[in-house]
Amino acid sequence: MAGARTHVALLRAINVGGRNALPMKALAALCEAAGCSDVVTYIQSGNVAFRASAAVAKKLPAALRRAIQAHAGIDVPVIVRDAAALTAASRDNPFLKAGADPNELHLGFLADAPPAERIALLDPGRSPPDEFVVRGGEIYFRFPKGVGQSKFSVTYFDAKLATTLTLRNLRTVDALLGLLR
Repeated sequence: MAGARTHVALLRAINVGGRNALPMKALAALCEAAGCSDVVTYIQSGNVAFRASAAVAKKLPAALRRAIQAHAGIDVPVIVRDAAALTAASRDNPFLKAGADPNELHLGFLADAPPAERIALLDPGRSPPDEFVVRGGEIYFRFPKGVGQSKFSVTYFDAKLATTLTLRNLRTVDALLGLLR
């Protein structure tokens, strides 16, 4: 595919807790039908590496969301990053640079970068000792007691930032980077 670059699609809440069931083979086929090539899924929670032109990648979040709804009857947000953006997001983690335990860290991907006035609505003291830093289209999280204990939920950030968030732990981000090389 001429002009194709590597990307990752990050789906929110696929195959989590027995809800939103979508086999990865079906997800890969839906990506291929949307114009992606060299499609590879990673674990069962909606991570897809693929090659696509910039035009296909730009349309993929909406196209894949519609295709999943038609195929499986579930509405799943889809966020896409190219290899360069995913690499930069991983490399620029302020908590990792400060020496935090990588097992405490998650990376949040936003559908759209929020404006400063929306970021100002966030309460950093909502869930101590948890921490976050918003940078562009990503949110860096530190969850010392685990993500499941935090009051920093995706619905909280969706509402405050007026966009969509999906989270990945650092092991998953590293594995996805490996698929994009």
